[in-house]
Amino acid sequence: MERDESGADAAAPGDGLTDQDRAVLDIARRAWAGPGAKERAIRERLGISPTRYYQLLNALLDDPRALAHDPVTVNRLRRTRDTHRTHR
Repeated sequence: MERDESGADAAAPGDGLTDQDRAVLDIARRAWAGPGAKERAIRERLGISPTRYYQLLNALLDDPRALAHDPVTVNRLRRTRDTHRTHR
């Protein structure tokens, strides 16, 4: 992953998302086989805790750049999030 002068992940040309943003969306897009597989992938691929992953993912769901990059995943997760919010 490239970093800019501030230490943040560098954005890829064109979509405005960082490498980490795209990796978070990639993990969210996949179906996971067994318990713990997703959490293990989060730690290994992103080097962050699952809690931090879900914080980043939630922020991406409100980012129009993420919607433009992966509309199917973002819209699916928005619907899931909205369903959970209405049941609270």
